[in-house]
Amino acid sequence: MRAKFFLPFLMIALGPVSAVPAAAKPPQRSAPDLADVVFSEVEKRLIREYYADHSGGPAADNLPPGIRKRLARGKPLPPGIAKRLLPTVLESRLPPRGGIIRQVVGNDVVLVAIATNIVLDILFDVIKR
Repeated sequence: MRAKFFLPFLMIALGPVSAVPAAAKPPQRSAPDLADVVFSEVEKRLIREYYADHSGGPAADNLPPGIRKRLARGKPLPPGIAKRLLPTVLESRLPPRGGIIRQVVGNDVVLVAIATNIVLDILFDVIKR
């Protein structure tokens, strides 16, 4: 008898909880796809201008053709490849990037994901000697 009395109250109490539509949940944010990360137009311009003005420095190491072919977007940097950081003067002019590093490889400037060492973008033949 008491169950018949509490059943309507229980249905009222639980009704709104079970009636919440799935569409009312906030949308899940996904991390940006690293394949879409590229040099911005500002970065390209600043890097090219810097190396055009500073072309009298030490000669850049030309990469052997076999290594150059293995340097591609979406692939890890080849093991043992010689790389250097951008000059601090240039790096300070560029917008900051979290989890991504810009490096000089031969005559090219590459954008690399730090965690995976995957090449995200390449500016070919930027350094002219």
